[in-house]
Amino acid sequence: MHSAPRALCPHVEWAVAGVLGARVNLDWIRQPAAPGTWRSELSWQAEAGTASKLASALRGWQMLRFEVTAEPSATAEGERYSCTPELGIFHAVTGIHGDILIPEDRLRAALVRAQSGETELESELTKLLGKPWDDELEPFRYAGEGAPVRWLHQVV
Repeated sequence: MHSAPRALCPHVEWAVAGVLGARVNLDWIRQPAAPGTWRSELSWQAEAGTASKLASALRGWQMLRFEVTAEPSATAEGERYSCTPELGIFHAVTGIHGDILIPEDRLRAALVRAQSGETELESELTKLLGKPWDDELEPFRYAGEGAPVRWLHQVV
């Protein structure tokens, strides 16, 4: 959680607990990149698909900035969800080295839009790679260096 108003912090914990099926008490610290907001980090282990459930549980609150990342496993690709109030949610499939894997149909659609003059190809590719979300979230990521991290384990 990169930034949340103080009043939403307990609601974030309840939403995460509901998805993970375990009580969650996050260590919240002030977020210097957005005065008046708080940040927290949580590492978790659960079955494939949990990242999308977490992102869905959090996406409804317009004042949150967050990222949810699931590492790839033997049975599933990795995933990354990024969300900002201004841009909404971004989803990417990731490979074993953290690279974003863009599905062929999304690349073809970007080419068609660029060829028809709707948009520039560079703009389409930056969106497919999540660059607008990375640009907006980078100051919030940096501000969190040194923040405490709590690990949650769930037997799968």
